[in-house]
Amino acid sequence: MFIVFGGLFLAVLASGVGPCGSQSVHNVQWLPCQFVDESIKINEEGHKETTYHHRNAVLQFGVLGDRPINQDVITFLAVASKVDMRRYIEGGEDTLQCEIRRYSTGGIVMRWPGLGAQEHDIWFTCTLTHTEGLFVITTFLRHTPAQEGKQEWIQVADRELLTTSAAMVVMTRTPSVAVGLMKDQMLHCQFAVDHKQASTTVEWRLQRRGERTKIFSYSSRSGKTEGSGVSVKAIGVGNASLKLPLTSQASEGTYVCSVQVSPLYGSHDITLSIHEPPRVSVNVGSSLALTLGGEQKVVCDAEGYYPLDVNIEWLREPSGSSFLPEVLKNVLYSSHRHNKDGTYSLSAFFLLQPGLDDSGYKYTCRVHHQALRIPIRKSFTLTVSEQDSLWYVLVFGFIITMTGLLLWLVPQYLNAKKKSARKAF
Repeated sequence: MFIVFGGLFLAVLASGVGPCGSQSVHNVQWLPCQFVDESIKINEEGHKETTYHHRNAVLQFGVLGDRPINQDVITFLAVASKVDMRRYIEGGEDTLQCEIRRYSTGGIVMRWPGLGAQEHDIWFTCTLTHTEGLFVITTFLRHTPAQEGKQEWIQVADRELLTTSAAMVVMTRTPSVAVGLMKDQMLHCQFAVDHKQASTTVEWRLQRRGERTKIFSYSSRSGKTEGSGVSVKAIGVGNASLKLPLTSQASEGTYVCSVQVSPLYGSHDITLSIHEPPRVSVNVGSSLALTLGGEQKVVCDAEGYYPLDVNIEWLREPSGSSFLPEVLKNVLYSSHRHNKDGTYSLSAFFLLQPGLDDSGYKYTCRVHHQALRIPIRKSFTLTVSEQDSLWYVLVFGFIITMTGLLLWLVPQYLNAKKKSARKAF
């Protein structure tokens, strides 16, 4: 099957709105950035050593011929292109981190099919990361140096202005995902290029416990597809999102979405972790009544959670108290139980032997787990009462009555036995 990418960038960019419907920021004129520059030297052993330098820079949006907004730093001027990274930005400028790096085509020398491109173009990547993890956007910036000829590296002066054009964008709105067990999950991956009929290769791989597994691949040039989870039709409009089947512990790992439009290769890592919250229960109701001298084993069960780490505490406090509760020290714990579905369970228990001064206290089981935004609490109120005095009277009366009856019955029995013995002789 051969898919034509003629409407790729138009279909993706026309919406200007992310999948969640959030309004994009279109009017950003510039962003402060860190330019991670590099220098390469040959060491004494004849090997290349790369040193990285962080330099202040500005990503400025405008037209050819614009002057730098800040003339004291390096300016990357992104002129009008059919790919505009601003269409994907959500939130305010203060929520964005901008980093620009050099990009090597790995020795591939070819003219980019976009308007105005030359064989001797130099490439940079600009990555915008949302500080709250909403998205990561990588844009490939093409710069045509004044000096022609084959070169992949140019010197960039401290206050230099480099005119660039955005050629390709690769982004994800799910850079980190936490999901429960047996859930459907979509891992977002989107891309756009600045020209029609782009020869594109899309791949998804899973990195887990040191192993790297290919999940899906598609080449528009050959029409060949391997794996599943990505709609080939959707790839034609720049949507390379992966739909996972029902999640399990085996779904955890780092998913890598990569898009190649030669000589450019862009990818994003998406971390997926399974978070299943515990079910918490206590073996007593909301109130517990005991008599003085009685006892009760109180158990708090946390069941079906994942991953393993969980914290169970028993707290004690007077009802209605505004002070911090006391953490009980006499609590015992079971071992972690591994359930058939891969989740875990744990119990925390103690033996309650209350006195009268414990009456009215509230006991709370508090459970912390990373799948919970706030801890789960299960509480009961204790009531302790003395044994009824009438009960003592009845018991004492019963003992006296039984003793008297025995004192009367024993002589009668002995006399009857003697009489029976005389008659036998």
